[in-house]
Amino acid sequence: MMLVVAMLFIGMTSLFAKDGKTEEIKVYGNCGMCKTRIEKAAKSVEGVSKATWDATKKMLKVTYDDTKTTVLKIEEAVAKVGHDTDNVKADSKTYDALHGCCKYDRPESK
Repeated sequence: MMLVVAMLFIGMTSLFAKDGKTEEIKVYGNCGMCKTRIEKAAKSVEGVSKATWDATKKMLKVTYDDTKTTVLKIEEAVAKVGHDTDNVKADSKTYDALHGCCKYDRPESK
């Protein structure tokens, strides 16, 4: 009987386990196309379960498994598709290839 109770407890604990760590990352962009590109890039990183970019605030909210990835890896994935973060700058060639409405004012390098 105790074994059944223990198994149920373990099952319920994993069922209500937290999704992962949630962070907000400053990501530069402008429009709906940027939103789609940024979110897709973030979600492509192994361990990321949710990614939502707010165009007004220029903030990407990500939920991820911190045993599988890091904020830096997420920022690198976003920069790879042409969007700067405060820590990782996109390659100029990739930025230049963005659609005209997606070309945001690039932040000054640190």
